Amino acid sequence: MADEQNPATVAEEVARKRPKPGERRIQILQALAAMLEQPGAERITTAALAARLQVSEAALYRHFASKAQMFEGLIEFIETSVFSLLNQIADGPHDPIDKLKRMLLVLLQFAERNPGMARVMAGDALVFENDRLHQRMNLFFDKVEASLRQVLRDGVSASATPSVDAQVQASVAVSFVIGRLHRFARSGYKRSPVEHLDASLKLMF
Repeated sequence: MADEQNPATVAEEVARKRPKPGERRIQILQALAAMLEQPGAERITTAALAARLQVSEAALYRHFASKAQMFEGLIEFIETSVFSLLNQIADGPHDPIDKLKRMLLVLLQFAERNPGMARVMAGDALVFENDRLHQRMNLFFDKVEASLRQVLRDGVSASATPSVDAQVQASVAVSFVIGRLHRFARSGYKRSPVEHLDASLKLMF
């Protein structure tokens, strides 16, 4: 007859397999982002997400009150990642237009490296989701535009209307980024968001 395992040993193995506090939340968000990366992916259901993780839907709701909260977790990741980089550039030594171009490059490179997040940023992944998610992404781009406008003000000081010029340039820049994100997502990630970026920015700024 096979030797029985020591109960203490079994308990240790179970403890090792059990996710640490907060780890399951991260796993859920990673799985959601990975599912969003599939070109042409339809609306993601909690049932499909639970199946991918091999857990019950109830297990998902122990960590997030709703699917909207899961998407908010992705948006928080986008905000934290992007603005930490944008703030570093804004505080750097480069001239305003160079800062603008570097900030746009950071935004588009982030999207290219995180296709699932790019769909969230473009709004494609939020079409059938809670309205507050759309509002939050709109606020994200409002903050991006404000950051761009701030770094541009020093670069148009010779103008008769520096604030207006900075506002227009920042608005054009954000519109360009959003357009690139939509093209990237809708091409099934075939059209790089940084394609001909230098040439495009030279034409605009």
